[in-house]
Amino acid sequence: MRFFEALAAWVVRFRLLVIAGWVVALVAAMVALPSLGSEVNSDPSLFLSGSARSVQAADLGTSLLGARTTSKVTIVAATSGTRLTSADVAAIEREARLAQQVTGVQSVRYVAESPGGDAVQLTATVNRDTSDVAGLKPVIASLQATFPNAGAPPGLQLHLAGQAATNAANNASGNKATNRIAILSVVMIIVLLLIVLRSPLAAVITFVPAVVALLISEKFIAGLGAHGLQVSSVTQTLLTVLMLGAGTDYGLFLVYRFREELRSGTGEQEAVVRALARTGESITGSAGTVILALLTLLLGSFGLYHDLGIPLALGVAVMLLAGLTLLPALLAVSARVVFPGRTLGPAADRPGLWGRVAARAVRRPVAVLCAGAVVFAVLALAATAYKTASLDRSATAPAGSDAAAGNAVLASDFPQSSASPSDLVLQYATPAWQHPADLATAAASLGKSGLFASLAGPLDPNGTTIAPADYQRLHATLGDPRNLPLAEPAAAAGEIPASAYNAYRATAQYVAADGLTVRFAAGLRAGPQQSTAAMNATPAVRAALTTAAAASGAAGNGVAGQAAGLYDVSTAANNDMVRIIPVAVLAIAVLLGLVLRSLVAPVYLVVTIAASYLAALGLTTFLVITLGGQDGLVFVLPFLMFVFLLALGEDYNILIMTRIREEARELPLREAVVRAIAMTGPTVTSAGLILAATFAVLAAAGGGVMGGQLQSIGLGLALGVLLDTFGVRTLLVPSIVILLGRWNWWPSPLGRPSGAERGEPAPVP
Repeated sequence: MRFFEALAAWVVRFRLLVIAGWVVALVAAMVALPSLGSEVNSDPSLFLSGSARSVQAADLGTSLLGARTTSKVTIVAATSGTRLTSADVAAIEREARLAQQVTGVQSVRYVAESPGGDAVQLTATVNRDTSDVAGLKPVIASLQATFPNAGAPPGLQLHLAGQAATNAANNASGNKATNRIAILSVVMIIVLLLIVLRSPLAAVITFVPAVVALLISEKFIAGLGAHGLQVSSVTQTLLTVLMLGAGTDYGLFLVYRFREELRSGTGEQEAVVRALARTGESITGSAGTVILALLTLLLGSFGLYHDLGIPLALGVAVMLLAGLTLLPALLAVSARVVFPGRTLGPAADRPGLWGRVAARAVRRPVAVLCAGAVVFAVLALAATAYKTASLDRSATAPAGSDAAAGNAVLASDFPQSSASPSDLVLQYATPAWQHPADLATAAASLGKSGLFASLAGPLDPNGTTIAPADYQRLHATLGDPRNLPLAEPAAAAGEIPASAYNAYRATAQYVAADGLTVRFAAGLRAGPQQSTAAMNATPAVRAALTTAAAASGAAGNGVAGQAAGLYDVSTAANNDMVRIIPVAVLAIAVLLGLVLRSLVAPVYLVVTIAASYLAALGLTTFLVITLGGQDGLVFVLPFLMFVFLLALGEDYNILIMTRIREEARELPLREAVVRAIAMTGPTVTSAGLILAATFAVLAAAGGGVMGGQLQSIGLGLALGVLLDTFGVRTLLVPSIVILLGRWNWWPSPLGRPSGAERGEPAPVP
């Protein structure tokens, strides 16, 4: 406490200097560092390690799928059903030349013409990694800007399609959704602060440090993103919700205690000092539990978890610094007017609602504890219906975007293709055109599996079948299909039918230039690539490809694509959950033991958090799956719910338990519990409502992030916070404290048989 007394005295004395320092830091960060939105990536499969099977498959198919340091952007040109005219072809050729001139584009080549002759695919290879959304966005925008200059005749439409264009579109949509979430969170928090504090100035002062900390943290994290840290849309959105919600909670811890000191007759400046001295340890311990829980994510092998830890922990650390310096400085500057007409003296001693609730709970602690256990157990039983879902629509372009229109053209005019197919990669020891019968064997083996609704490959590249012997002959006659022009040369027109020419030219996307790597683009019967069914079909698809590889003599094989990537993501995430949760529990239990000076209290506090987590997961499962009819909950939800509820739930534990310990120095334990709950009840209730409200905003407005799956995460966290606030912290924990008596504080001095149990003051630990 002495440290916080000294810190409080220093902050109050130099309050204007402290405020000026934060203003300078904010301005410097806003000017010197990049925007966080420009560094955000929406595709979770890009957070996989190099050991993941889908990543190894992509590496195997590098010559066809592209290197990790490049991206392929599909340009589609299509009419409304009529064959392309010479004017259309000329416009497409102009577009290819314009696209080639765009900065960042390495090459542009023709890929395929649709079977009906009404659409053409081109591929632009861009010197930006698919995960480098900040680098891709200007290239995507520049490519789109070339369309009006191509002079397309009426009826010819030009669009971008594929994963890179979809990621860029989702990034823009996600930024809009995050901004919407931030605005709604701000409005919700301000309204609730006005209700609970009944002072506009107090509401603003409580909220401003959280906003300042958020803005500075976003800039610092964006700077880390520019230097290689992967930042997901999950990180961006959770950072906003966490810092605004939890930051306001920490502000309430201090502001409520400041008001309590004012009511007791303490002078304004001294009230700030005493408030920070008495809540500083609680605020620091609370933020410490969150930081510690987040840092355990660094143990994860899944990049999304691993890279979530540093940004959020950094944000909470900045928020803690603001809560211990900027907020008390603002209170010191406005202390005389922040609570006009405040009540003094006796008003602070009135028991209030929570005092009456606590008094009843401590009279019958066994009944309260048993009733709570039954309710939580019933809710937890609903979690037995939990099923894992994929990140639905996370790689589907937002409606109305150019990428969505381009992907729709691919689906309609190139039915054998897909904007995001399963890429089945085979590697042979000799060029494919020397043994084309093996390609037919592989295709037949894959077809027999019954897993694929469509299958495009070297012998069926655009809906036109090529016989193995014809493929060998076409290669001998025409050479590398990558070098063929869009329009068939006159010299070849008499010998090779146009359909065969177009089909062979389309094989460039299925056979590498050296002929050793072959790719099949598959549409799954299970459903679209981003669906849960497609993700769960990955083991069967891998087995079918292994069989085809053996039948055709391939030396290597692998399944790439989004469904395989999401399957690997889910596997890695589940493995991380088993690895990280025990470490997080142990780390937070140790921190609680240090803060509370007890070896007993951390045990039941962590157990109560686990109870509220299971109850919240069960209730979320019931609402989303049983009632909502969805096919599952996004796989990251159980893990993120546990980490956040473990960390944030302990915030309220620390506040309540440290206040009980403080009161137990002067009062018998039952009276200490009643008074502590009476004094902290409004704080915990207000803080819990505000935090739950910010997560509820995420549930209501998170539809543009991760394909809407953040909505279920927001719902789960909001329910968990409410259960924890109104059930665990204010009823179950006080009941356990009463039942354990002095053992709550063992082995500190308060844990010894003392005067506290005989109605005498307990010794100070």
